[in-house]
Order: sequence, then C-alpha cells, then structure tokens
Amino acid sequence: MTTRSPNDSLLIDFTVQKFDELVAVVASLTDEQANYVVLVPGSNSAIQLLSHCCGMMRRWSSTVNLGVPVPRDRAAEFTVQMPVAQGLELAAATRAAFLEDLALTDLTAPPVALPAERAEPWFDTCGGIILHVFEELCQHLGHLEITVDLARANS
Repeated sequence: MTTRSPNDSLLIDFTVQKFDELVAVVASLTDEQANYVVLVPGSNSAIQLLSHCCGMMRRWSSTVNLGVPVPRDRAAEFTVQMPVAQGLELAAATRAAFLEDLALTDLTAPPVALPAERAEPWFDTCGGIILHVFEELCQHLGHLEITVDLARANS
C-alpha cells in the first residue's frame, strides 16, 4: 500500500466518484435504453461509453502506469451491445482492478509504459495519468447524460 498525500487521495476519490456516477446512470436504464445509439454519425450508446471508460481506465492505470498490459479492443468498445446487468458486472470488475492498480502505484513516479505519442506535461507522473483518467471520465459522463436524455425520449 502506497502512502498518499491528501491531494492524491482527493484525486483518487474524485476519479472513482465520477466512475460511480457513470455506472449509476447506466444502472438506471433499461437494456433497450442502454444500447440506444443516437442517429448521428459517431454517436455511442450508454453501454458503449461505459465499456470504453472501463477499457480506458485500465489502460492508463495498469498498462501505462504499472507496465502490466491489460488486453483491450478499443474499437470494439464503441460497437458493443450487452444487457445492463453485464455492463454493471464489467464496471464492478474494472473498479476493483483500478483500485488494486492504484494501491500499487506511486503517483509521484513516472509511468512505466507511456506511449511515445503522448507528450503532455502532466503525463510526467503516474498522478498526472490518473488526472487524465479523471478528465476522460468527466467528459464521458457529460456525453452519457446527453445520450441518456435522447434514449429516454425515444423509448
């Protein structure tokens, strides 16, 4: 277990909170609503956004920060269809694994396997990587909320 500064603990808490909010939105949907895709090119269903966030979280927390590869098919995340219950199982497993990754991570250390094309200054530390995960979850939560409004209106 890594010792955490108050700011590190806050970052982790906020990141998990945003993920939990995303999961709660998906849990409130019927299977039909969760798999509804707005008829706009490039749109995604709630399930697809959840699947993508699960893949994204583990890529950054394990593959990048720890150098422990987590198999991922990013393209499939945006085409997947599944019942809400299955999505919630995926989310629970991802949340647990993400927290396990963080327990092994020194947030002040550099990431072990940073992709060469990612040169943002905040990627200098594992904590910066988790800040990126937080940013992505916030972005996708907003996207999800719009998608859900449209799915409910069309069901």
